[in-house]
Amino acid sequence: MKPGTKLKSVVCDTEVMVIRGGSDGVVACGGAPMADERPAERGAIDPAFADGTRIGKRYVDAGGTVELLCVKQGAGSLSLDGVALVTKDAKPLPASD
Repeated sequence: MKPGTKLKSVVCDTEVMVIRGGSDGVVACGGAPMADERPAERGAIDPAFADGTRIGKRYVDAGGTVELLCVKQGAGSLSLDGVALVTKDAKPLPASD
C-alpha cells in the first residue's frame, strides 16, 4: 500500500485513501478485502464488521503503521488482517494563557 492509493469496499459504499501504509496486511471493509475497483455485484457484510465508516475520519491500527482517510462513508467497518481499525483522535491544542 502506497500513500495516495484509493481502495473501495466490495460490500458497501466505503472508499478510503491510504495516508500511511507501512504494513503488508490485508485491509478489509465489512469483513471482505478492499479492491482498487468496485465489482459489479456486491457481497454481504460480515455482522462483526458492520459498524460503518464516517467521511473525513482517519482510521489507524493499534501500532500506528497504517492510516486510512475515509473519503466516502458506508455501512461496513474497516479492519487490517481481521483486527478492527479505530478512529484517530485529534491532537489537543496547547493551552494559551
